[in-house]
Amino acid sequence: MNAVPAPPATPLRHRTRQATADELRRVPWWSLLDAVECERVAADMRVADAAVGELLCRIGRPATLWFGVVDGLLKMSNDSAMGAPITFTGLASGAWFGEGTLLKRESYRYNIEALRKCVVAGLPIATFEWLLERSIPFNRYLMNQLNERLSQFIAAREIDRMTDVDTRVARGLGALFHPVLYPGVGDLLRITQQELGYLVGLSRQRVNQALHTLQARGLIRIEYGGVRVLDLAGLQGSRPQSVV
Repeated sequence: MNAVPAPPATPLRHRTRQATADELRRVPWWSLLDAVECERVAADMRVADAAVGELLCRIGRPATLWFGVVDGLLKMSNDSAMGAPITFTGLASGAWFGEGTLLKRESYRYNIEALRKCVVAGLPIATFEWLLERSIPFNRYLMNQLNERLSQFIAAREIDRMTDVDTRVARGLGALFHPVLYPGVGDLLRITQQELGYLVGLSRQRVNQALHTLQARGLIRIEYGGVRVLDLAGLQGSRPQSVV
């Protein structure tokens, strides 16, 4: 396994900048806002470049921002110091997360780690709550997001219990192609076999074998630096193959 480089000495919160016009357009709920809301969000949102292994959220820290992935791949997991490490899910381009923690004004119950160099965004809790009070379309987006994420975590529990490796990899990939939770992915996911291994709890070698099996079944196509989905419904509903 490749060693993860040490995170930058300067904390992420001290390396932020304003979002560019292109980055704002890539925010999935940006088009739902009116002119006044767009102006405030553009002024308040901060963007930063996260390094490999850098933590955006840490267990026990108070939640002050609603986070988004402008570009990249993050991992949501528990604290390995508390026992066997568990990866809850991956967070791909277009994802926004942490709203449940903000709504309950809790501290984080998970760590969020960058699996690669990422561009991440943060919206202050005050602006997040202002949008909730003001915008019906924003509330609808958030309600749909919470519903989809609930379904995703129920499916993740099912995946954890699967012993068929090919199916675990298929379902893990299918979750990252979710058009609502990760609208920035499209049909090509930029991911390495090592990164996918981190997310599904398997070795890179075993992930490689599973990917070639899924490719032979016509569900995906392995491309340089990523995976292209050919049959999303088949990938998400993949079942173990019978052994003849």
